[in-house]
Amino acid sequence: MAAVQAARLLSRRAHVLPGQLHVTELFFEVPKNHAKPEAGSLKLFGRCVRKHERPIAPFPTSELEKKEKLPYLVYLEGGPGFGNREPKNVALTRVALDRGYQVLYLDYRGTGLSTPINAHSVLAQGEPPEQANYLKLFRADSIVRDLEAVRLCLTKDFDEGAKTWSIFGQSFGGFVSLTYLSKYPHGLREVFLTGGLAPIRRSAEEVYRATYRKVIERNQAYYKKYPEDIATVRRIVQYIISQPGSRIKLPAGGYLTAQLFLTIGLAFGGHGGLDEVHSLVLRLATDLDQFGFLTRASLAALESQIPFDTHPIYAILHEAIYCRRHHSNWAAYRVGRGLPEFTWLADAESALVVTSDSEPLYFSGEMVYPFHVADSPELKRMTEAAKILAHTREWGEDLYDEEQLRRNEVPVYAVSYIDDMYVDFEFARETAALVKGIKVRETNGWYHDAVRSKSEEVFAALFKLRDDEID
Repeated sequence: MAAVQAARLLSRRAHVLPGQLHVTELFFEVPKNHAKPEAGSLKLFGRCVRKHERPIAPFPTSELEKKEKLPYLVYLEGGPGFGNREPKNVALTRVALDRGYQVLYLDYRGTGLSTPINAHSVLAQGEPPEQANYLKLFRADSIVRDLEAVRLCLTKDFDEGAKTWSIFGQSFGGFVSLTYLSKYPHGLREVFLTGGLAPIRRSAEEVYRATYRKVIERNQAYYKKYPEDIATVRRIVQYIISQPGSRIKLPAGGYLTAQLFLTIGLAFGGHGGLDEVHSLVLRLATDLDQFGFLTRASLAALESQIPFDTHPIYAILHEAIYCRRHHSNWAAYRVGRGLPEFTWLADAESALVVTSDSEPLYFSGEMVYPFHVADSPELKRMTEAAKILAHTREWGEDLYDEEQLRRNEVPVYAVSYIDDMYVDFEFARETAALVKGIKVRETNGWYHDAVRSKSEEVFAALFKLRDDEID
């Protein structure tokens, strides 16, 4: 792997937040293409958090410098395509600070405040092939180069033994962590993973064949808990189909189709997800009962469940996270259309006709389909680039180095969820077997979002893996 140049720190602003958090807002400059530094640059945004203390007497300068050089723990968010939340709203912040870290929340390139991807910036690159080449620069291989560049920048004045840092990868953040572990292990002190053991040996098609099975199980659990929704969901689908053009204008400018409605099962993979979908279904049905149409407020609530316009990387590069030396070719769409539970992918109206009124219509999960791009005002402007990416086999450098993972010497601690709807458990086991020295806690007691909804339990399990010796 080619050496990385340190990022350039552009600005640093410090604040004290309620709750005794000292937060420093940082902007960095990194190459747009690390292999071609002359091709321009991107900005990265991050927040560094440490404890703010009010001493009886002022700290001496040496003590302040010592606090600024506490070991870093870098949180890597899921996605792809999402920036970080405010540090005070992340449970990890308190846990990590209490254990003596300072925490860095760095928005990946293209997300949050890090030169975010949008239709205007993508179209400005030129014709669709140039747009696609630009979007290829926002995968995990570029992300880890950014991380290593920022590490070199922030730790340049640290003692030699303190220059490494720890990373904590949730979901896609775990995928990024494994790429980092493959490429720049010398920069890492330790790695924590939650729901992030990427299926590194599996194609996108294999991934979706596995995850659809779990989505079907979650649908069955949903309709078992809310059997009245079998009729309600069918009624909502029928209403949407009955509208002019079989679609309804959404507040942000896109269109609600029956197919789009049936993709809100993404929430099924988290704690409380069944209830979340039911609440939305109930709201839509109540609109039809009271007004005979879907209100703006309800449409906006539904729209928020499909955040692709505001997080375009999630839609356009989602299948690319599984691509090493192959193309995805809209794998989720191809696999889903071959399953009897998802015949609506081809034609929602026909799915209503060929099934009885007592049969449930299943929701899809973490899958992205061509109609997501076509029906979204922001994404549809990038349609041609999305098509190119779906059919490309040329991704540049491989995301993972399996030989490096086999000889890994960096401590790795992972929590893996048996009932994970997004990261297949058996594939996660397969990956864990490749990483030398990894310690894994496997559980069927939590779902994929447990790092947020069951945070205290998850952190306790992870640090128990780190702190307890087996022998």
